[in-house]
Formats: sequence, structure tokens, C-alpha cells
Amino acid sequence: MAGRVPGAALGVVSASGERATLHLGQAQLEPEARPLEAGTWFDLASLTKVLFTLPEVMKLVEEGRVDLDDPLKQHLPEAGWLQEDPALGRVTIRQLLAHQAGLPAWVPLYTWGCDAATLKARLLQEHWQLGRPVYSDVGFMLLGILLERLRELELKAFELPAGLTFQPDPVRTAATERCPWRGRVLVGEVHDENAHALGGAAGHAGLFGTLDGVLDRAHAWLTETELSPAAHAAVREPQSEERLLGWVRRHPGWSGGRLTSPAAYGHTGFTGTGVWIDPERGYAWALLTNRVHPSRHRENPLPELRRRVADALAAEWRKP
Repeated sequence: MAGRVPGAALGVVSASGERATLHLGQAQLEPEARPLEAGTWFDLASLTKVLFTLPEVMKLVEEGRVDLDDPLKQHLPEAGWLQEDPALGRVTIRQLLAHQAGLPAWVPLYTWGCDAATLKARLLQEHWQLGRPVYSDVGFMLLGILLERLRELELKAFELPAGLTFQPDPVRTAATERCPWRGRVLVGEVHDENAHALGGAAGHAGLFGTLDGVLDRAHAWLTETELSPAAHAAVREPQSEERLLGWVRRHPGWSGGRLTSPAAYGHTGFTGTGVWIDPERGYAWALLTNRVHPSRHRENPLPELRRRVADALAAEWRKP
């Protein structure tokens, strides 16, 4: 990892709440070096999907305000409105959470040249060609719009647990990329271009977290205290060979290694983050890095590193 990832924070937590953490390397290399310290904020990228958007949608389910099998148009009636075949309006909340709607994986939304409000309106009006199910940022952007509509709040105004934020202190934040589009090294502002264009916080990206903040949420998922028992059961129900609601379930070659239990699940983020939970063996872990600093355009060592770390932890773990 030396020389390939500027900095990394690794932590593991047991079901009883015991934890161990380690911080190594640099929070920033350019334009000047800054060491990575405990309490550093990391751009969590797609961990936003499972640490924010998923639980917030499930809270709406718990409150009886939505059902997982509601079509999107029931709550966002303009979805696909006046289209000859408004397929988007028929997509269900469950399909969006499980990446089963057939929406595109990604679109260069930030190049569409609109303000955030107009981009959100266009997302709902775009004539999406639904294909085979793929992991989709677009689906979670739509879920972010759903949350804002039903809560009547911008995502940045949502109350968050300690250790998570949409607006971190740049002085305490790990740098990400020297962004060609924005013309600067990004520190304390979201790396994901589409999330930036949507106002800095979106359903698919925008959340920042400290290692302890991420471990707190991992522990809540591990002990099934993040949501109600019924909601946890719904989330853990397999939706495809590789997916639960939001989370990635263990499957051959996944990021959580070979030695976790069949019940394990997790998620990764493009900036170099990841969190995994093994309820059967009673522990969870997180590996947070700023691997895209100063540029994403180089070899990514994290797929191998994540699996090696996961297998090392699993090999040594003894359930109390």
C-alpha cells in the first residue's frame, strides 16, 4: 500500500461494542503534506447509499408513509409524466434500493449545464431506457429526491448521527482529487461530480464520516439497532444473487474476502472507502482511505487490499 494510497484508517468493532482502530499515512499530499489523524473526515462516496439513504427510506417504511413495492409515481407523480411509456413511474422503491430497476449505472449529470433544482426535475423527466439490472447511482439519486419531497427538507438539513456530516470542516478532512472540472484539490467538498451538481448532497454520494462515526453505524447494523426488527429483516432479505436492499451480500470475489460467514454483507465507495458487517461471527469493520488523492487516474490497489484485510481479520477473529 505504501506510495499507492496516501492515508488509511482501519477499525473493527464487536457486537459488544469493543473496538480497535488504526490511522496511517497522510490526509493530504498536495499542495502540501498533512498527516492523517484520528477524527479525520473522509468522503464516504457510495457509502452514502447504505449509511444514509437506505436507513432514511426504511424509516419512511416504518412510519407507514411508503411501501417498498410502491411505484415511484405514487410519491413523485411527475416521474415519466406525459411519456408514451412512462417506465420510470412504474419502478418500485424496492427495485431502486436493490439496484434492480434497470436504470443506467452512471450518467454525466454534471455536464448537463443546469442548476440543482432543474437537474432534479430533469432526472424525473428523462426518458430512461430500462435495461438489465446494474448497480445504479441514478436509482439512488431518485431516492434522494424522494426523501427531500416526503420530508420537505434538503438532504443537507437532515439530522445525522455523530461522526457523519454533509458539511465537514476542511481543516480536518482528507483530501481527494485535484479535480480538472473544478480546477482545485478537493478538501471538504464532495468528490463525486454529480453529487456536487445536485447541491453537494445526493442519495448516492455526498456523506462524510470519521472512522468512529462509520464504526458506530456498522455496530448499529451489526446489532440490528439501526432500524426496527421488521425493517432489518426486510433489508436482509436477498434481492438478487449479489444484493440485499442497498447492501452487497457475500458472493464469490466480493470485497469482503473469502473467510467471512455466508451472512456477511458490506459496501464500498469510489474514493477508497468500505464497511462490512458479519452478523453471524459478531463483528464489523471499516477501511477508509483517500486513494483518489491526488488523482483517480492510476492503479487502484484497494480491491486486493480490502480482501486481504478482510481475510486477515476473519482468520484472527474469535467470537466472544
